[in-house]
Amino acid sequence: MTIENEDQLDKLRAVGGLVARTLAAMGAALEPGMTTQELDDYGRALLEKEGARSAPELTYNFPGATCISVGPDCAHGIPDGTVVKAGDLINIDVSAELDGYFGDTGASFAVPPVSKRIERLCRDGRRAMWAGIRSVKPGGRLNEVGRSIEAFAQKNGYSLVRNLASHGVGRSLHDDPAEIPTWHEPRDRRIIPEGLVFTIEPFLSLGADWVEELDDGWTLRPPQRQATVQYEHTLVATRGGPLILTLA
Repeated sequence: MTIENEDQLDKLRAVGGLVARTLAAMGAALEPGMTTQELDDYGRALLEKEGARSAPELTYNFPGATCISVGPDCAHGIPDGTVVKAGDLINIDVSAELDGYFGDTGASFAVPPVSKRIERLCRDGRRAMWAGIRSVKPGGRLNEVGRSIEAFAQKNGYSLVRNLASHGVGRSLHDDPAEIPTWHEPRDRRIIPEGLVFTIEPFLSLGADWVEELDDGWTLRPPQRQATVQYEHTLVATRGGPLILTLA
C-alpha cells in the first residue's frame, strides 16, 4: 500500500497504535505460571475493546488472536495450555484490522532470569531492526534494509533466518511488496516509493538461518533449536524519514 491522503494515514496510525499498546501490555503481563492461552485471551480483549479484529484469525483462520511462540519456537506459535516458566524466551506477534486497515508488530521477551547471552540477543535484535529502519528513504533501494541489517548481524556474530521476511501491509495483513528480505539481496532492484507502508522484522539468531514448520501446520522452529528473536514495526517511508506507526 502507498498512502494517498491524510485519512488513510490517520487510520493506519490508529490501528498501529492499538497493536503497539496491546503488545506492550501483553509483554508487561507476561509472568511465570500463566499459560500462553491466558496471555492471548488478554490480548484479544484489548483488541476487541477498541473494535479491532485479530488479523491472523481474519486472514488465515489462525487458531488464536495473537501468535505466541515459546523458545526454541520463534514464530506463528499457537496459544494453548503451555505454562510460561522463568528463563523462557517468548515471541509475541500482534496484528489487527481496524476500520479496513491493518497494523503489525512483534517483539521477543526474555522471562527472568536469563543468561547474559540471551539478554544481549534481545538487545541486539532491537538494534538490528532499527538498523534496517534507519536505512529507509523514498527513492532509495528496498534492499538497503536487508543490507543494513545483515551488516549489523555479521559485525556482531549473529545469523539471520532467511525463510522469513518483512512485507507490505496496509489494506491487508500481507500486502505488496510481498517479500522484503532482511538480509542483503543484491538482485533486488526495487525502489521505495514515497508513502510505502511496510514492516521491518528481522529474525536474529544464535546460528540459525532457516526455520521449519512443525506438525501443527503453523509453529516455526530452528532445526537445531538455536535461540532466535524477532522485533517488528510497521512504518511509512516519508520525505522526512521513516514514520513508525507501531510505537505504543
